[in-house]
Amino acid sequence: MLFDLIAPGSAQIAAGNKHAGRPAFRLWQASVAMVLLLLVVALIAPGFLSMVYFNPITLTILAWGVPIIGIGWGLLLLDAWRIANPRQMSAKGKVFSGSLALVLAFAVTGTSVVAYGFFDGQASFVGDVLQGGGATEVQQGRYNILLLGGDAAGSRPGIRPDSMTVASIDAATGRTVLFSLPRNLQRAPFPKDSPLYSKYPNGYWCKSQECLLNAVYTLADNNKKLFPGDKYPGVTATAGVIEEILGLKINYWAMVDLSGFRHLIDALGGIRLDIGKRVPIGSLNSKKGVYGWIEPGKNVHLDGFNALWFARSREYSSDYERMVRQKCVMNAMVKQLDPVQVITNFNDIAKASGKTVATNLSADQIPTMLTLATLMKDLPMASVSFTPPLIKPVKPDFEKIRAVVADAIAESEAKDEAATAQPSASQPSAPANGSASAKPKPKPSASSSKNRTDDLDDICKVSK
Repeated sequence: MLFDLIAPGSAQIAAGNKHAGRPAFRLWQASVAMVLLLLVVALIAPGFLSMVYFNPITLTILAWGVPIIGIGWGLLLLDAWRIANPRQMSAKGKVFSGSLALVLAFAVTGTSVVAYGFFDGQASFVGDVLQGGGATEVQQGRYNILLLGGDAAGSRPGIRPDSMTVASIDAATGRTVLFSLPRNLQRAPFPKDSPLYSKYPNGYWCKSQECLLNAVYTLADNNKKLFPGDKYPGVTATAGVIEEILGLKINYWAMVDLSGFRHLIDALGGIRLDIGKRVPIGSLNSKKGVYGWIEPGKNVHLDGFNALWFARSREYSSDYERMVRQKCVMNAMVKQLDPVQVITNFNDIAKASGKTVATNLSADQIPTMLTLATLMKDLPMASVSFTPPLIKPVKPDFEKIRAVVADAIAESEAKDEAATAQPSASQPSAPANGSASAKPKPKPSASSSKNRTDDLDDICKVSK
């Protein structure tokens, strides 16, 4: 049994059925060789290995292959006990050896069944959620990712993304600037190639003042015929408008349904924040009213329920304060998640994400995003909120917004230049991520605003 536990099939080759032992032993040898090869590939080309692994076909093969091998391994262990001729053992020997054989067989088989659930969960997540369609090309040395918090409230039709933030990430260093837009911004410009441009050539505006930025999603959803073949016309229209507002090309988008957000946070084990002001739980417009509070304090642990209310609560505060709280949650998730935690809770995360997350990120881009996420953990996250007094949501100055965006990115990139400056000025700097689309880093201006911060921890301290 020890032989078969270490090298499946070896006991059968030595003292049993060689016809059964040899294929199992060769499969074990091939598996060991494959593991060693993967270790070498992981050191030389980790991105390629991740791309191969995060593929629905690979994950499906693993999901079904591992339990089949596990069951066969368990049967070999039981056969090894048979080969040992337990009839010649004492009564105690029979009980001990038989019990040991059953424990080992169930341990191997049970582990393989658990592995099936793990790989099957990953295959479902990759196949259902990571369907692709985003722009993989680096945009002037950066990845720009639109993050939408959708709120399908029962009191109104459709989904409206009440939280709209673009994370602009340096493709080489991971240094990030968050740009948040208020949901009540008016006169949002549609790009000329948008099917809705002909209806609103001068921006999205109406006399009822209900033509807000977050209503673009519903507008496109109600005009699906203008977006043939598009599974998410609301996101497409919203992303196009935000590109026009910020002057940034969006690479990817991700939308989280806030009603399921709590399950995602719970799957991650919660977040921790230093909270400076109590936040109400509930709504004055509901039957329950405000029925609880998130109290201030240091290193406050928020589970999914409380993290959701911390991010979305509106009572006794403004939409602009709520935007800050939402960035607090994003910052905490970036800083506090670690790979071991994600791997350990992956099935719960995948189960929650499959119900609450939609994105145009593809599976082959996971390695790039994981690398950037690792880099982001150790860098301060800059933030810009396009709220008063920086802009007037009723009649925003879009040229000013684009100038502020360019300035904030320039300041962020200047910090990377300072950190990697070489003693010799004659050495040219390499373009970010090796991309030909990377541009020389512009010099930042001296402009500043209370709506901006170079470190998001300045406005919401993330506990370590």
